Amino acid sequence: MTVRIVIIGGAIMGSFAAWSLLQAGFSGNITVVEKDPTYRFCSTALSAAGIRTQFGTPVNIAMSLYGVDFFRRVGQVFGTSADIAYREKGYLILGGPATVPARRAAVDMQRAQGADNIALTPEEIAVRFPYLALEDVGIGTFGATGEGWFDAWSLLSLVRSAAKAQGVVYLTGEATGFDLTGGRISRVWVGDQWLDCDTCILAAGAASGALMAQLEQPLPVSPRKRTVFSFRAPLKADNFPMLFDTSGIWIRPEGNGFIGGVQPPENCDPDATGDFEPHHDLMEDVFWPALATRIPAMEELRLERSWAGHYEVNALDHNGVIGFHDEIANLVICTGFSGHGVMHAPAAGRGVAELVTEGRYTSLDLTPLGYHRIRSGTPLPECMVY
Repeated sequence: MTVRIVIIGGAIMGSFAAWSLLQAGFSGNITVVEKDPTYRFCSTALSAAGIRTQFGTPVNIAMSLYGVDFFRRVGQVFGTSADIAYREKGYLILGGPATVPARRAAVDMQRAQGADNIALTPEEIAVRFPYLALEDVGIGTFGATGEGWFDAWSLLSLVRSAAKAQGVVYLTGEATGFDLTGGRISRVWVGDQWLDCDTCILAAGAASGALMAQLEQPLPVSPRKRTVFSFRAPLKADNFPMLFDTSGIWIRPEGNGFIGGVQPPENCDPDATGDFEPHHDLMEDVFWPALATRIPAMEELRLERSWAGHYEVNALDHNGVIGFHDEIANLVICTGFSGHGVMHAPAAGRGVAELVTEGRYTSLDLTPLGYHRIRSGTPLPECMVY
């Protein structure tokens, strides 16, 4: 019987798991272990905080649709004053002429799963977004509803406060060891003390792979650095979506300006443990030239600041890992979301709560994201990774 739960990681995944357990009726003790209560370097606080239904994997679409509904109802869930600045302005993902058949087929699949996505011709894109240069574009896919962005810090603050108000204990410290007895984790070493547990939930984000290595278990999750540039440009943001360009750059409105970024080349994307120095060279060498080509009005911009956060990249297939471990009976994993964790946290938290309290998924079936594919090395590929 589970009466003591230790959750490793107190950011968005760990906090949603804790809060969702309470919503599911769990009445035992929940301790959330978080090494940095300021969340200064956590992926949640440093993310671009978007939500989209344009995925290539049906389970990801289902999780996003749940998240969209949750974000729309956040005032009902956490109180009328609750606000995460959720804006449904859509994702516009551009593709070249050669991608048209595959992209149209993807939209058909997404719509069959319940997403409100549409495919646009270059002429239709030009009508909606006249500031874009489209000479090399063959298609744009767009979330007519159910896609946008929000304030991830506000969301984390709301769910964390709600969990604490209902008795969840947030313990400042770093989990650095486990007592594994009879195929179960009986204790977690935090700071200078052991925490007894009946169930351990691993939601440590980019640090999860290193923690699993201590248990001599595979989990190909490690931190990869992603830089965000915040800037002003002579273009109004009233009619601006979350834009993903054929060049690989992304951009969206933020406050009175814009934020954007681009992934570094694969050969310049090592394990970034402890490294939060922005990729300053990407602005001048990659991001700005591509931005000015796609949006000529943004050739003149003023960089205000930049920061770097970590993606918890699952190197197997860029998809999250959720579910019970196959050998350690009381270990539940919830990590490795590779950049789309914040949007999927409500669904992931609910899934974890169902597993712990019911022993199975009773709403969304998240079985495809289970640990079994890590063990067998069988990927569930997500083709739409940004």
